[in-house]
Amino acid sequence: MAEAQISSVKTIGRAALVLRALSAGPAGGMRLADVTAAVDLGKATVHRLLGALTDVGFVEFDEGSKLYRLGYGLFSLAAAAQRFSIVEQARPSLVRLAAATEDTVYLSVREGDQALCVDRCTGKFPIRTLTLDVGDRRPLGVGAGSLALLAFQPEDDIDRILRDDHAARQGFDGFGEDSLREMVRATQRDGYAFNGGRIVSAMAAVGVPVKDRDGRALAALSLAAIRERMDPPRVSDLVGMLRHEAEELGRTLHQRGQAPAGAGQGKVREEQV
Repeated sequence: MAEAQISSVKTIGRAALVLRALSAGPAGGMRLADVTAAVDLGKATVHRLLGALTDVGFVEFDEGSKLYRLGYGLFSLAAAAQRFSIVEQARPSLVRLAAATEDTVYLSVREGDQALCVDRCTGKFPIRTLTLDVGDRRPLGVGAGSLALLAFQPEDDIDRILRDDHAARQGFDGFGEDSLREMVRATQRDGYAFNGGRIVSAMAAVGVPVKDRDGRALAALSLAAIRERMDPPRVSDLVGMLRHEAEELGRTLHQRGQAPAGAGQGKVREEQV
């Protein structure tokens, strides 16, 4: 193997060491010195690697705290390999929920600072609430499934999104920073998200997170119906059904070692039951 090729292989291996160190470190991130100690490489080498990984979006650097953490570019790559897996694993849950409720059920995952709808199953109720198509994206926090995803992320991530992502939410009334922060706190308190017609006035939706072992949302299951079908007693029943399926799905993903942090858009199934 040529010397240049050997050097490139070594660089890739060292970059992988840095990424693994960040993945095993604190959720908030690591300082340069901590990463250097973890990988047993020279400080200058680690600094160059972190800079290159930051340039391509695989690592994020916080100027204020001087902390490095995994970036969304890396999450998107991981998700691209898993997007079909999570859809496949979640499909039975969507079918059961749509059949039991006769309403429309959605599966959403995080992609960067957006929620991506990766699957949908429609029930038999004659008035359908097709407010999202497969492949549609919304800013995190906008919609029941999207809010369930946002509310169960690390607190520093939630704060950043609430503070910095207001421009993406400008097309949706009632989702300013203060209002959305209240929705997040209510969702964290109750364990589910409720949208009582903020996006489409005649429609309401409820969403629950699919969590990893640390309590972070990997995905969200949500159900939408006309508002007349969303009185408090029925919402309570729906939350119970959604939670049951979300817990089962979470266990399945854990057992298979899948932890999707987002998903790339792909061709996924949609059907009516």
